[in-house]
Amino acid sequence: MTTAGRGGQRQSGSGLPPAGAVARQGSAVVVNAGSSSLKVRVLDDGAAVVGSLDLDRWDGSPDHEELARFLAGVQHPAVVGHRVVHGGARFTGPVRIDSAVVRAIGALTDLAPLHQPRALAGIEAAGRALPGIPAVACFDTAFHATMPAAAARYALPGAWTRRFGLRKYGFHGLSHGYAARRAAELLGRDQAGLRIVTCHLGAGASLAAVQGGRSVDTTMGFTPLDGLVMATRSGSVDPGLITWLLQHGRLALDEVANGLEQSAGLAGLAGRPDGSGDMQLVRRAADAGDADAALAVQVYQHRLRREIAAMAAAMDGLDVLVFTGGIGEHQPVVRADAAAGLGFLGVRIDAGRNAATADAEISAAGSAVRVLVVTAREDLEIASQARGLLAGPAG
Repeated sequence: MTTAGRGGQRQSGSGLPPAGAVARQGSAVVVNAGSSSLKVRVLDDGAAVVGSLDLDRWDGSPDHEELARFLAGVQHPAVVGHRVVHGGARFTGPVRIDSAVVRAIGALTDLAPLHQPRALAGIEAAGRALPGIPAVACFDTAFHATMPAAAARYALPGAWTRRFGLRKYGFHGLSHGYAARRAAELLGRDQAGLRIVTCHLGAGASLAAVQGGRSVDTTMGFTPLDGLVMATRSGSVDPGLITWLLQHGRLALDEVANGLEQSAGLAGLAGRPDGSGDMQLVRRAADAGDADAALAVQVYQHRLRREIAAMAAAMDGLDVLVFTGGIGEHQPVVRADAAAGLGFLGVRIDAGRNAATADAEISAAGSAVRVLVVTAREDLEIASQARGLLAGPAG
């Protein structure tokens, strides 16, 4: 639970120190910039969170007063790790931030226009508040750079692909990478022998097929619009439908783009008067007899089950199914509905165990596939990548 502070700041109500808390020697500062929000975590040298700042309505300015004050209050930081959504073809792993990297991140803005400028603002703010502290960029797309060409390549005219570098990039890689590794830890197994489907389910949602610790397929594509039904994003649609809307529906390009991003998904299906695509609210409306909301849930679950099966097919089978993210962790009914349609893969969950909301196994006895709930911890993944980079030869 969190409580709102002044200026949009939210501080944890779970016992974490307030913004500006002093961390032990060797702390890692993690800056996670979203399209409209900002999360900062300070992790001590034992990976415990000792400082926390959440700006739910961040204005995107590196001059934000509370952000500057929080960062300036961190004592003895060893490294600052930044989440950057898009690394393009250039960045396939964490990288030390310098002026050339900043320019390269900025050059990718057309691929993630809502996120890249925010990441750059976070980098600038941390650089001002913590001068001289090494900073590392960690990319959401990097985890999926290992996908084979058969999974990453689009069947487009070759000239387009060569000219624009078109490919499936995939996103949520920091979350998928952590969830797969954590699942293996919980099971006492080595990732090398596991075929894992990770389900990052939140307002944005995607799946990844993780075989031997490497991403071999994912549901998001060139942009984060592809794949699953999301809160306000459509997920996959027939590209011919888009061209029809432009040519025959006479919709403007911006109207189509905004509709697919901001008015589609659960929000578009449920047709709620508040425009909300919040799964909990949509389910509540469905339970109250709203037919549109009920259909929204059915479409969401149909796509989720279908894509989990597709990810399993990419690995010729499935050993572990992992749910993470806000919906994946906190809505047992979504997990139960997904599992109910995956019995042919050997997925069975225990109704009692399925009440879990933190790192736990929820498989039923005898389930051929182990099913787990894993708490999303992008902060740990970013801190780990940043520290690892500094400890290596390039650090």
